[in-house]
Amino acid sequence: MALMDSPAPGRPRSAEHSRLGECDGPAAPWRLWGPYLAGRQWGTVREDYTADGDAWAGFPFDHAVSRAYRWGEDGLGGISDRYGFLNVAVSLWNGRDPILKERLFGLTNTEGNHGEDAKEYWWALDGTPTHSWMQWLYRYPQAEFPYEQLRRENAERTRDEREFELGDTGLLDDGEFFDVTVTYAKADPTDICIRVTATNHGPAAAPLHLLPTVWLRNTWSWGTDPRITELHEVRRNGRPPRGYRAAEVRHGFLGSYVLAAQGNPQILFCDNETNAAKLWGSTSAQSLYPKDGINDRVVHRRRNAVNPKGYGSKAAFWYQWDAVQPGETVTVDLRLGPSDRGLAAFGEPFDAVVAARSAEADEFYGHVIHPSLTPDERHVARRAYAGLLWGKQLYRYDVGQWLAGDPVGPKPPGSRAGIRNERWKHLALADVVSMPDEWEYPWFAAWDLAFHTIPLAHVDPDFAKEQLVLMCREWAMHPNGQLPAYEWEFGDVNPPVHAWAAWHVYRIDGYRDREFLTRVFTKLLLNFAWWVNRKDEAGSNLFEGGFLGMDNIGLFNRSAPLPPGFRLEQSDATSWMAFYCQQMLKIALELARTDKAYDDLATKFLEHFLSIAQAVRHFGSSDKSLWHEGDGFFYDVLVQPDGRAPHMRVRSMVGLLPILGTTEIPAWVADELPDVTARLAWLQERRPELTEPVVTREADGKILLTLVEPDRLRRLLERMFDTEEFLSPFGIRSLSAATRQAVTATVGDETVSIAYEPGESRTAMFGGNSNWRGPVWFPVNVLLADKLRTYGRFFGDEVQVEIPRGSGHWGTLEDAADVIDHGLTDLFRPVDGRRPADGKRIESRDDPLWSAHPTFSEYFDGDTGEGLGATHQTGWTALVAHLLNPRLPPDPRDMGWG
Repeated sequence: MALMDSPAPGRPRSAEHSRLGECDGPAAPWRLWGPYLAGRQWGTVREDYTADGDAWAGFPFDHAVSRAYRWGEDGLGGISDRYGFLNVAVSLWNGRDPILKERLFGLTNTEGNHGEDAKEYWWALDGTPTHSWMQWLYRYPQAEFPYEQLRRENAERTRDEREFELGDTGLLDDGEFFDVTVTYAKADPTDICIRVTATNHGPAAAPLHLLPTVWLRNTWSWGTDPRITELHEVRRNGRPPRGYRAAEVRHGFLGSYVLAAQGNPQILFCDNETNAAKLWGSTSAQSLYPKDGINDRVVHRRRNAVNPKGYGSKAAFWYQWDAVQPGETVTVDLRLGPSDRGLAAFGEPFDAVVAARSAEADEFYGHVIHPSLTPDERHVARRAYAGLLWGKQLYRYDVGQWLAGDPVGPKPPGSRAGIRNERWKHLALADVVSMPDEWEYPWFAAWDLAFHTIPLAHVDPDFAKEQLVLMCREWAMHPNGQLPAYEWEFGDVNPPVHAWAAWHVYRIDGYRDREFLTRVFTKLLLNFAWWVNRKDEAGSNLFEGGFLGMDNIGLFNRSAPLPPGFRLEQSDATSWMAFYCQQMLKIALELARTDKAYDDLATKFLEHFLSIAQAVRHFGSSDKSLWHEGDGFFYDVLVQPDGRAPHMRVRSMVGLLPILGTTEIPAWVADELPDVTARLAWLQERRPELTEPVVTREADGKILLTLVEPDRLRRLLERMFDTEEFLSPFGIRSLSAATRQAVTATVGDETVSIAYEPGESRTAMFGGNSNWRGPVWFPVNVLLADKLRTYGRFFGDEVQVEIPRGSGHWGTLEDAADVIDHGLTDLFRPVDGRRPADGKRIESRDDPLWSAHPTFSEYFDGDTGEGLGATHQTGWTALVAHLLNPRLPPDPRDMGWG
């Protein structure tokens, strides 16, 4: 299945498509409310005000129940307005837990034996891009939640052992849990029907407390805005309205809103302010009814913990069942909307909205997901889209203000500026951003986000484009042109995939939005210059980028300083830059078709690519190259003070990435852009050594630019499709399995080594929760398959590869790309009723309560395919929804692009 496929001419229409047509920007009415409430705000850099920069310890989970957040909020299956002023979520209590279940629990980086690790079960069930329809499921144990057992068991395990999960405690074995589903259905952009259901799947009756909660983000405690906004109970003639209870807020920006709850629940009010007395023994309390007041009223039965006068900045509707029977489902309906409209009805009108939006979601995905897919494949694709859409979360962070501190509160310690992000004071975001994972990665990562936009473009192309533009705006991109990496260190370097993503989003959207393409391209000119000026230390056209997102894939930490006089010329950094050149070239050629001013930029990127390709072949003295002829592989090269440049002979993904440096120049360029063609002809005549990577197909006039010419490609693919090296049943491994026996080398005075690790990392490098020493990573596999198709379209049957090596079965390079894509999608196809990605986890049980819920993991075991890392990271693994769709007929506007 090709990444490059474009939608058929003519855009499908559905009610949801019509709503999308009304969304002309991020502030459009249908986008005002969405799943923007974070899954985790505690333990983030934004909330860290410590002297040592230990964000996990600076705001631990145990503080979250009692301490007000500075920059955002979190909750279970919640929504907020796009600015995060007003939040709605569900809270729970099973009558046994020591605290209300208000947020997801997990282990911090130091508590987990493989780094940070969520210890709950939840799934994004469904969603539409305007958030007219959303469903989210949380699995709540009926026994006391084992917070301390999970901490203790994982603390006792080594990195050689599996993580200890909630499912390993035995508490869920007999279905002794509630499935709590939260459904949102918009009657219009600001009228939202909310339904919470809880089903007892256990063998016995069990108590349950449901507390739908509404609260205001604390904007008043930091000395920048003294206005305190509060919720008040709605009363008519001194009494609650008949048939429902309600809380109203009059907000300076949002206006007046009411959240109404059907029936007669008790309303509990407190303030979204820190309980300083509980946390630090402070005697100067800001509120008599602080943030944990509702928790204390329900769990500890303290009546004086909530405000008896019926107001506060946090309110919950308290529904109680002493005994929910086995198999029984209890339901709570609420409605959020502007006060001035009056309160819309519950009952039949409410049910009609829910039913209509559910049917419209089915209609929408009937257009998006190809009808030829099997029911299992359609289910996986729809869940992947749901996860992406629920991953749209509000990200607030003003680095300059964070570093300087607030007018109210202690002055930040002097050490703080030297810990992280001191050079990023310009970054000030208050935007909805596509996040990799709502718990483990509740912040954006630039290269993750770029991959997200590919599947997002199929359901919400405008949002996909907005995300790519956002990373290039003045309040995100550094003035020197660097894109922000992620909040732990914005100055780290992510692979430059932004141009690739922009080009494909443009194509998926039907080649229509040249303004978008121009906006991104002009900003990426700055970013490209940053790469050239900052990451080519020797001016050799070979690049150094540090770990480049590929944590612990090399013999040593490539982000750490090398001994004096040493320099690492990276195969992957150089390949990424060749790839970047080609993507910028393609965009420039496309823009030049209507604006000849882009001709010069097209030739600039053409020549820059040729210079990089020449450096890959030989640099410095003529005997130095990233290619190792004896091994038939590309490696990093360590340039030493005495001029020697040994290869770091570890066969890993860094040696496969030169494959990315290939693209076609279609035949129409010769007719429409003669200046580009003339320049290439001049180079071929006057600089033939520079144009070796240029391959011309005389029959149709197409041109291939490539870092890896056919003979080297054949040798590289021998290893890539060798099951004893890179080829696994589920894609390409990030490290050759041949390194099960460790590879050792000497760097300066230090001996270093690396060995294949198919699953969880056994090293603490980069936190220990991410591993590139063997597992399959979805995004780079997608890129490799994409580029093999480019080769395959150009060479046809001329270049073939044995798949797998030694099998006697030969195929074209497009066949080879299919093998990779099929391996990735096979992770989610049941084998004997079980998905390989579910591995040995509880989700692999032969029980529809578990098997119905695929998880989209961060990466996958290189031997078994089990999903690992952040197991709720839909993120870039949502690319599976794209790969599952069959190729569509060529778009007549395609004009030969490869």
